[in-house]
Amino acid sequence: MALDEDGRVDRSDRRDERPTEMRAEAKPSSDGGAREPEKAKAAPAEVQPKRPSFLRRHPFWILMAVVVVAVAAAAGYWYWLTYSHPYETTDDAFVDSRQFAVAPQVSGAIAEVLVEDNQHVQAGDPLFRIDPRDYQAALEEAKARVASAQASVNGADAQIAAQQAQVEEANSRVEQAQASLAFAQQQAQRAQELVRSGAGTVQTAQQQTSALQQQEAELGSARAGVVSAQKQVGSLQAQKATAIADLRQAEAQRAQAELSLSYVTVAAAQSGRVVRLTGAKGQYVQAGQSLAMFVPDEIWVTANFKETQITDMRPGQPVDVRIDAYPDHKINGHVDSVQPGSGTAFSLLPAENATGNYVKVVQRVPVKIVADNWPTDVSIGPGMSVVPTVTVRPRD
Repeated sequence: MALDEDGRVDRSDRRDERPTEMRAEAKPSSDGGAREPEKAKAAPAEVQPKRPSFLRRHPFWILMAVVVVAVAAAAGYWYWLTYSHPYETTDDAFVDSRQFAVAPQVSGAIAEVLVEDNQHVQAGDPLFRIDPRDYQAALEEAKARVASAQASVNGADAQIAAQQAQVEEANSRVEQAQASLAFAQQQAQRAQELVRSGAGTVQTAQQQTSALQQQEAELGSARAGVVSAQKQVGSLQAQKATAIADLRQAEAQRAQAELSLSYVTVAAAQSGRVVRLTGAKGQYVQAGQSLAMFVPDEIWVTANFKETQITDMRPGQPVDVRIDAYPDHKINGHVDSVQPGSGTAFSLLPAENATGNYVKVVQRVPVKIVADNWPTDVSIGPGMSVVPTVTVRPRD
């Protein structure tokens, strides 16, 4: 390979290496001689050296552009969160209430079912009625016990009054004995003086002394009679106390019988709806057996927000609620309270993170939302899915 003066390859003596189809074939001339080959249709372009890419030529400016774009994106996201999007929303939310089972407080056969499935009732409306005949008989028996106990108390009062009269009579005998004793003392004293003066006999003095001793004995007996009569009064008062206790017990049994009789009518404790009605006429039920479920009119929304969403959430903030079942109904409400703890902390089996295999998971915090205007033309109850949107920051 020969080089020219400039150090480039001398291509003058190289063979024509073009493809056969690109070569011009020699054509005979009109006069029979050979013609020169025609020139190639297009000469190949001269190979130029490859130019460096734009990234290699301007790395600094490209890096600066990436940083500026990242900062602008972060600033825009912050502005969007702070000013353009002052809301927090979640689809992990549902209608909640304190529903409970309707159950009788006494046993018996159901005589009447006074409600239908999903019926709305007011507080105090009767729902079921149990056969009351057994409880009416128990009430009459309790009333009879009360009357018997009251008669015992009255009899004890009469006996006490009679014994009080006997105490008074015994006191009268004591006074009479005291008077007779005083007279006997005087008589005995006079007889002794007559004996000393010689005007009386010793026999008379002895008789008067004997009479004095008899009066003293009678006075002691009268006083003993007073004590006995008074003790008898105490015994009768103890009997009266027992009769009064029996009366109180009988009255308590009567009150219990009246209460049990009132329980034969199962009434609504508050306004709401009767759902899952299972009680039927003629069915024998036990006390505490569920006959239906009751959903009160007081319902609210329990929304399980992520713990990162409640940073600016406070009670009283306005909420827009959309129910999945009725998306055309607009419901307004407000945040009532935020539970002080995650939902898992109050579950039956709370998470135990002290075992050494802890994995951080964003927790959910229940938030109670109270609606200001529940729709009245549709049926809304516990468990229905909703999507609340809380305005956590006021818009300028």
